[in-house]
Amino acid sequence: MIYLDLLIGFLEVGMFSFGGAYAAIPLIRDVVSAHEWLDDEMLSYMIAVSESTPGPIMVNLATYVGSNKGGLLGAFIATAAVMLPAFFIILFIMVLEKSFLKNLYVQAIMRGLKPCVTGIILATGVYMILGNCYIKTEKSIDVTAVLITCGLALIYFGFRKFVKKGLSPIGLICLAAVVGVAVYGI
Repeated sequence: MIYLDLLIGFLEVGMFSFGGAYAAIPLIRDVVSAHEWLDDEMLSYMIAVSESTPGPIMVNLATYVGSNKGGLLGAFIATAAVMLPAFFIILFIMVLEKSFLKNLYVQAIMRGLKPCVTGIILATGVYMILGNCYIKTEKSIDVTAVLITCGLALIYFGFRKFVKKGLSPIGLICLAAVVGVAVYGI
């Protein structure tokens, strides 16, 4: 039964996530919460781990959840389920590419989806920031987490302003990991 749940749940994620992994996080959260595979805190941790490991976030999350709930077969089923819809959609688009992408209606749909995906990504970021700034046991704001988040944002935007070049996401992830270990691990 768990294998069927993993298949259906991650097929749903793969079929209805548009705009990349960050836009898919709310859908992943809904599927994982509905099946009670992970709590919200653990999901946030796994998003961070999936972001910092090689490979797409959705695939990494699906593999972890599948492995956690169904072993090696569960990992394979969840990973395949999240990847198959995108594979077939891209295959379909490549077959129809010349006429499909030049269609005015398709172009209008794509232009209309861009602000929607941007809003979903922004809402996910705000949700994750607010969710991680609360200490779960005391229901109060973790001032340290807020300061770290603000500091990382200042570094990111300051780097862009003063160096005239964007800070590498890998550099920011590594910096966040070092700061997190230094503040919370020691």
